Order: sequence, then structure tokens, then C-alpha cells
Amino acid sequence: MWIAGAARRVPTAGRPSGLRLGFTLLPGMRVGLFGGSFNPAHDGHAHVAETALKRLQLDRVVWFVSPQNPLKPAEDSASLAVRMKGARQEARGPSMIVTNAESRIGSRYTIDLLRIMKVRFPGVKFVWIMGADNLDSLHSWRGWVNIMREMPVAVIARPGAEIKSRFSAAARRFAFAKVPSREARLLAGRAPPAWVYLRAPLNFTSSTALRARLRKASLKTP
Repeated sequence: MWIAGAARRVPTAGRPSGLRLGFTLLPGMRVGLFGGSFNPAHDGHAHVAETALKRLQLDRVVWFVSPQNPLKPAEDSASLAVRMKGARQEARGPSMIVTNAESRIGSRYTIDLLRIMKVRFPGVKFVWIMGADNLDSLHSWRGWVNIMREMPVAVIARPGAEIKSRFSAAARRFAFAKVPSREARLLAGRAPPAWVYLRAPLNFTSSTALRARLRKASLKTP
């Protein structure tokens, strides 16, 4: 169900009075939103979050552990509780927040999450954070054009994704909105569309490789 009026794009569950996310953000804060399956969470995810925290000069990074990625088969996913536990182990320090807010909101789509967060926390300066591999596939996400227009986006370099991501549909369509990396600290205050590509020492850990390793190990177990 969608509410009428100026906030008609935001689901009813997204009304400030109807949402309990388990954390507080204050007006004026600079906050990165970092979503994913985290199946499992690993130090590559921590690398992306920590790079964004430092380079964008953020106050917090919120890790949104999704109930189920709509683009991936459910049978390959560990339970939400297991993935939440793994994310908490990787999201180190008081500036990192881990939440299952998407389950509480009742939506699996990023565009819904971004709009709800803006309604729930007016005055907070948000940035959506993603690895470069996600920029390469962003055009397959629901409402991907609106995602780029909803809030600033920070793209963190990931192994093997730099060339593909920089020539992706999203990068080409929003080339006019790209911000020089030297101005990354100003991104949270920019009006969207605005995005930055941040190179950093690469972390080669991947969830896909970890799942394959776990499956192989389980097959060897008598």
C-alpha cells in the first residue's frame, strides 16, 4: 500500500511513526548506507565500508543485511540470522551499524530503502555505498535510474571490476554527474545525481569464492 500526498512514493511502513529500525541518526550527520546479502560477510565488505567511512568523512556506515537478494537464488543463501552475525563480526568500531531493517520495512528493493531512510531521518546527509562490481550490474536493479537520482553514490574499487564498471550502463548514463575523487569528502552534501569512483588498495576476498570453498569442504566431510 502506498500513502497519498507528497510522500506517495514511500510505502506506509516507511512513515517515521511506523518504523522502528533499532538505531538513531541525528540531523546533520553524514551517513553511508551499505546494503547486501553478506552471504557471507567478509573482510572485503569491511574494506569497502571502511574506505567509504574514511574517504567520504562519514559519521556512520549502516550495513543493511537484506532478507533475500531478488537477483540471486534463495537456496544459495544462509539464514538472515547467520548473515547478520557474520556482518556484525566484520563491521568493527562504533561508526559501523548492522541492521535487518529491510526485513522490518518489508521490501527487498534498494530504491524503497533509500526513500524510506530519507523520510525516517530528515536532515541526515546520506550516501549509498557499493562495490564496483555492483555498479557493473546496477542497470539490472529495480528503479536503478531513480537510485542514482535519489541520493549521492560512492563506488569503491573491487578486483576485476574496474574496467567493466567504468563502462557500465549506469556509469555511461550518469557520466555528467561523476565527481572527482579528490572531492569525495564533499559528496554527502551534494544534490543527486552525484557519484564518485574511489580507488583503494584492493581486497580480493569474495562471497562467491567463500561459498564455493565451504561447499567443497562440506563434500569432503564424511
